Amino acid sequence: MQFKHLLTLCFFALTCFFFEPAFAQNKVITGKVTDKKDGSSLIGVTVGAGGGIGTQTNVDGTFRLSVPANTTSLVFNYIGYKSTTVSLDGKTFVAVTLESTNTALNEVVVIGYGSTRVKDATGSVASLSPKDFNKGVIATPEQLLQGRIAGVQVTPASGEPGAGATINIRGASSIRSGSSPLYVVDGVPLDNGGTAGGYDSGAGSASARNPLAFINPADIENISVLKDASASAIYGSRGANGVILITTRKGRKGAGVQFGASTSVSKAAKTYDLLGREDFLKGVASVGADPAAVDYGGNTDWQKEILRTAVSQNYNLAFGGASNTGNYRASAGYDRQEGIVKNTDLRRFNARINASQSFFGERVKFDLTSLFSNVKDRFAPITNNAGFNGSLIGAALQTNPTIPVYDNKGRYYNLNGYDANGFPNGNSFRNPVSLLNQIDDTDNINRYLNNLSLTLRLIEGLSYKGNIGIDRADGLRQTYYDPTIVGFTDQTGIRDFNVPSATGNGRGILQHNELRSTTTEHTLNYDKKFANNSTITALVGYSYSSYKSFNRNDFAWGTANKKEFVKDYYDYDGFTHRLAYPVGDSSSYKLQSYFARVNYSYKDRYILTGTVRRDGSSRFGANNQYATFPAVAAKWRISSESWAPKGVFDDLSLRLNYGQTGNQDYPSYASLRLKQLNYYGTSSSPLNAANPDLKWETQTAYGAGLDFTILSGRLSGTLDYFNKSQKDLLFLQDLAQPAADTRYWVNLPGNVRNTGVELGLNFAAVKSSSAKGFTWDINYNMTFVKNRVENFGNRNVITGNIDGQGLSGAYSQFIGNGYPLYTFNVSQYNGLDKDGFGIYPDGIDAATPHGSPLPTFLAGISNSFTYGNWNASFFVNGASGFYIYNNTANAFFYKGNLVSGRNVTQDIAVTNENALNSGEVSSRFVEKGDFIRLSNAVIGYTFPVKGSVFKTLRVSVTGQNLVLITGYSGLDPEINTNKERNGVPSRGIDYTSYPSARTFTFGLNASF
Repeated sequence: MQFKHLLTLCFFALTCFFFEPAFAQNKVITGKVTDKKDGSSLIGVTVGAGGGIGTQTNVDGTFRLSVPANTTSLVFNYIGYKSTTVSLDGKTFVAVTLESTNTALNEVVVIGYGSTRVKDATGSVASLSPKDFNKGVIATPEQLLQGRIAGVQVTPASGEPGAGATINIRGASSIRSGSSPLYVVDGVPLDNGGTAGGYDSGAGSASARNPLAFINPADIENISVLKDASASAIYGSRGANGVILITTRKGRKGAGVQFGASTSVSKAAKTYDLLGREDFLKGVASVGADPAAVDYGGNTDWQKEILRTAVSQNYNLAFGGASNTGNYRASAGYDRQEGIVKNTDLRRFNARINASQSFFGERVKFDLTSLFSNVKDRFAPITNNAGFNGSLIGAALQTNPTIPVYDNKGRYYNLNGYDANGFPNGNSFRNPVSLLNQIDDTDNINRYLNNLSLTLRLIEGLSYKGNIGIDRADGLRQTYYDPTIVGFTDQTGIRDFNVPSATGNGRGILQHNELRSTTTEHTLNYDKKFANNSTITALVGYSYSSYKSFNRNDFAWGTANKKEFVKDYYDYDGFTHRLAYPVGDSSSYKLQSYFARVNYSYKDRYILTGTVRRDGSSRFGANNQYATFPAVAAKWRISSESWAPKGVFDDLSLRLNYGQTGNQDYPSYASLRLKQLNYYGTSSSPLNAANPDLKWETQTAYGAGLDFTILSGRLSGTLDYFNKSQKDLLFLQDLAQPAADTRYWVNLPGNVRNTGVELGLNFAAVKSSSAKGFTWDINYNMTFVKNRVENFGNRNVITGNIDGQGLSGAYSQFIGNGYPLYTFNVSQYNGLDKDGFGIYPDGIDAATPHGSPLPTFLAGISNSFTYGNWNASFFVNGASGFYIYNNTANAFFYKGNLVSGRNVTQDIAVTNENALNSGEVSSRFVEKGDFIRLSNAVIGYTFPVKGSVFKTLRVSVTGQNLVLITGYSGLDPEINTNKERNGVPSRGIDYTSYPSARTFTFGLNASF
């Protein structure tokens, strides 16, 4: 039925297009208004012809106005810009540029289904342009804004190129479903899939790379973050975790050809201070063991063996242009980012076309954005949950430094030697270099993102827009194990089928991942200015989205006559055995939505916005498939009142907001009863029971904000208070046994509340009247946030698995009433007694809360300078009030490891710890994560190029992660290894993570 209504709407739109009232004594003037400084379109400019006749420019800066035939000029007015009168002189099209008097007020922020100026925004929206982005080696979009926006925390999973990241906007809110914001790229909402994690073949499982790695940062024009419910409610059931809108670059007049190239050099910012050969043997003797028994004659720095100085390269080429009726931009980019761990890298190729063209005097407009991306990753065997033998990093940290890399026959050294057939014996040792070179793990992902839209200007002030967005990803991850690899003698169970060990057999794993999504949207936009100096803009729309994902895995083993595979020769078809058919899963869901937004402004002084969206999702139970998400926001421009003190505030505005949003980011079919067949099809295991009442998590949020500009526009800022509470918490709960099913999805009672205050400041500390003079700009943001679980009763949900020898089943975190999410819950450790044993005053099994991994304070400050043709900037960010669990130290760094011939750090070797003291999960390994980091520094020079072939020519040097000040003993406190338990996420645990890099980049940018 809905599609029938849509079809009717489309026919109505087309009918209106061909119908235009006749005005015998009128003429139609069209035009476009842009910013004089940068050529950007100006939205909401008042265009007047006198006698109460007028209109406002649209989102692309264009306008269309019917005026009396004798009209000779138009007047253009816009807050923050000089008023301009333009003579018509018989013209029916005018191109107008306005000069800004207040840059801060006139910055454009992209909002859902449109854009607006800062001065007109009623919700809490933050926006960054390329001049504000973090610079250097950037793999994914969130790295551009890390630390730059108040209320937004970006925590990378590790230092790996393209690693995933946890992003929280105004705090974490969900205990089981996804916590990532919704990403919308050029109007297309993304489903964050298409990548595969590493399969557990005996060394733990690894997280997938970041699904946003397909976006070339050089193509991004703007990133807007919708932080409060009034801003994100237009996205309804997907807006609870905030919305990040990414807009890519469009063509501009005179753009021509742009070229950029850079080379980067990276090294590990920090490594562990492990014992060398001599200190190791002394340490072994100090714990009463025999050094000769563990001396294998070598002197190996295992960290040095697996790390390298990485060299990365980036190239971007673009050309474009614009006319009065259209614009185009085509770009291509190639990026190769080497990781500081050997055999790791990310290679990305992008090609993009953005085009727009208007016809029939701006009555019809087509917009196209089209992207193809190919991303190729190479992985090292670094996992989240390896056993005591460890994956690559764990093996490098604990391996005896007297063990050589190779034996006297040139084979990878194995403590248990090799059998007569040349295959390694035993399973007690993993040679780190063997792990690097005898496991070949790569993926190849093609992604296509396309959006085509048609805009019809029906009558004055009313337009229709229809668009279709198609997102498609095809990924293949291939993992191969050499049959002579050391230490992989265990079988791998796959749905009741046991795949033989990799050692002696080799193994090939193919992981196919496909993602298909289609979004169709139809909107009507109305824009009207009234005689009483009030305006109304309204939007109504319909959206239909379909998402499908497919995953299948193939396994093969057996080496025929090959005893050793050669790197880059791995071939799945070369194995002698394989599964008869692949195993895997597929899922799909559909989302149907109706939405509306009305914005009313009276005298540009009182602004009211109302938003409502009704969503229907196939993911939810039959009794709760639809829900409604309303929001309202108001803005009062106090400085426009006649009684407001003059000469103090250039602008002073108060914002109030309230709204509801939802979260449906959890598995499809959760409301249905599901079973999974074993490989043979002879039996099944229950996944979850049916729950027809399952519904969205709902977030209710309210807040207030103050926007101000003083000192003739030199100082501007925003101060926000927010209070948001998420209820109907989605959770996979155990069923009391005996029962036909073991678990089912429910909405738990209770809520997660985040409250806080944000401050953002922009200060032109030094201005110059000369274009070549000295300027100094300061941008500062800070956030105070408090997270609590409320009304949760006596329920405690555990998570945060801890790995290491003797730590099977151990965990470190819980979710409980009155505490922040993921609070560390471990036994109290009070140091060592006189005999070197741990002191646990409440007992080793008496766990008590020991702090949260969620920061209570975040801040960032950037300073930017220009002088003549030189420019420089540096950016410092930090966080405090949070803790890290050092699972790496818990697993490897205690003195008893020396007894068994495993390495430790220098500080552990000199303690009085008894070799028999056990490494229990305790507060011993809970550390403060507070830090301050010099994250980004840039110095550049722009050459004077008048009269040359160049339009612009600039060189720059950028440093990343230059200085870190922290008391945390691990490599980096900004870390988040995935240590989920039963699907419940964890936070703030560090376990054998890929090290972070310190990077220097040398860049060249030119335009022709």
